[in-house]
Amino acid sequence: MSVTAPLGFRAAGVAAGIKAGGARDLALVVNDGPGRAAAGVFTANRVKAAPVLWSQQVLAGGRLRAVVLNSGGANACTGPEGFQDSHATAEKAAQALQDSAGEIAICSTGLIGERLPMDDLLSGVETAAGQLSRDGGLAAADAIRTTDTVSKISFRRGGIAAAEEDESSTPSGGHVGGEAPRGYMVGGMAKGAGMLAPALATMLCVITTDADLTSEELDATLRRATAQTFDRLDTDGCMSTNDTVLLLASGASGVKPDLAEFEEKVTEVCADLARQLLVDAEGASKAIAIEVVGAASEDDAVKVGRSVARSNLLKCAIHGEDPNWGRVLAAVGTTDAVFEPDRLNVAINGIWICRAGAVGDDRSKVDMRPRDVTITIDLSAGSNTATVHTTDLTADYVHENSAYSS
Repeated sequence: MSVTAPLGFRAAGVAAGIKAGGARDLALVVNDGPGRAAAGVFTANRVKAAPVLWSQQVLAGGRLRAVVLNSGGANACTGPEGFQDSHATAEKAAQALQDSAGEIAICSTGLIGERLPMDDLLSGVETAAGQLSRDGGLAAADAIRTTDTVSKISFRRGGIAAAEEDESSTPSGGHVGGEAPRGYMVGGMAKGAGMLAPALATMLCVITTDADLTSEELDATLRRATAQTFDRLDTDGCMSTNDTVLLLASGASGVKPDLAEFEEKVTEVCADLARQLLVDAEGASKAIAIEVVGAASEDDAVKVGRSVARSNLLKCAIHGEDPNWGRVLAAVGTTDAVFEPDRLNVAINGIWICRAGAVGDDRSKVDMRPRDVTITIDLSAGSNTATVHTTDLTADYVHENSAYSS
C-alpha cells in the first residue's frame, strides 16, 4: 500500500544497471487520471541538482503525468549536460507513455558530481514502462533506496467517516442509489537515511491521492504538511542538493475532499515517512525528539529545537546514554530566542533534571536505555511549541560516511 494505493496510479521498479550489483535502481510512477494536478517542494540548497531544476520548471504548469526516479547517481553539479540528461529522461518516459515531456518530473539520488549512465537509464525507463501495474508500488519504493536499509511507504484513507454519516442519514439507512460510501486514499513512498536537515530533510518523496483537487489546493496543502514534518527532521545538519517532495492527484475517486481533513491525511503520511527516515538514519542508535515548549513564538521554538538537534556534543552524550542537560542549555544559549537563562527548565525522558537554569531532579532517575529519547525544553517565555527530531552521533555514522561517497 504505497503510491499505488490510490486509484489511478501505476508504478514499477527495475534494475537498470545504474547501481553495481544488480539491485533495483529506477522507479516510474504514472498518473492515469482523469486529473493531473500536482505540486512540489524542493531543497532550499542554492546548489540544486539538474533533476530539481527540471522538475521545478515542469511543476510551473501544475500538472504531472509521471515521475521517473533513479538511485545510484544524483546528477548534481554536472553542468548543462546534466540538465540535458534530465530532459532526455523525461523525453524517453514521454515517448513510452505517448505523452508530453513537459509533464514528467525527474528525481535522482546518489553520488554528486558524476554523469548518469544514460544508455542504461533510458533503457531502464522503457523496461519500467512495460512493467507498470497497480502492484508496482513496493518495487518502486525499493528502487529509490541508497543507504536506506528498508523501503519507506505509508498510506491513509480519508472521506469515509463523512460518507458513512451521509449514509446513516438516509431514510432507509442504506446507500444512496445503491452505491457504497466513497472515500479517497493518500499514499506515499520516500527514501533517505543521511543528509537529513531542515528544508526538506536527503530525501525523495512521492505522495499520491485519488481525491479531486486543483494544483493550487495541492500546493498549499503540501507546503503546510512539509513545514510540520520533513522540515523539522534534522539528523546531521546537512542539506542535500536533490531533496524533492511531489504530490500528485488523479481525481479517480471522484471525491472532492474537505480540505482540512485532506491536509490532515497528507500531514499524517508525511509524518509517518519522516519517522521512518529518522529511525533508519545512518548509524543511529537513538531517535531523539526535542520538544520546545513555553516559547514566545513558534519560530523561536523551532530555532531552539534545531540548535539543540545540531549539537554534536549533545548527540554524543545521548549515544553514551548520558542525560547531559548542560549541553542542552549551552545549545539553547547560542540562539536569539526570547528567554531568561534562570527560567530555563529541561527534562529528559520525563525527568526534570534542570529547573530554573540550575540542577533539578536527580539525573540518575533518567532511563536512557530506550531507543526513543525525548528532551523537553521549557523556555518559560510564552505559549508556543514545536518539536524537532534528530538522532545520536555514533561511530557507525562516521564509518558509513567515510566509506560511502556522496
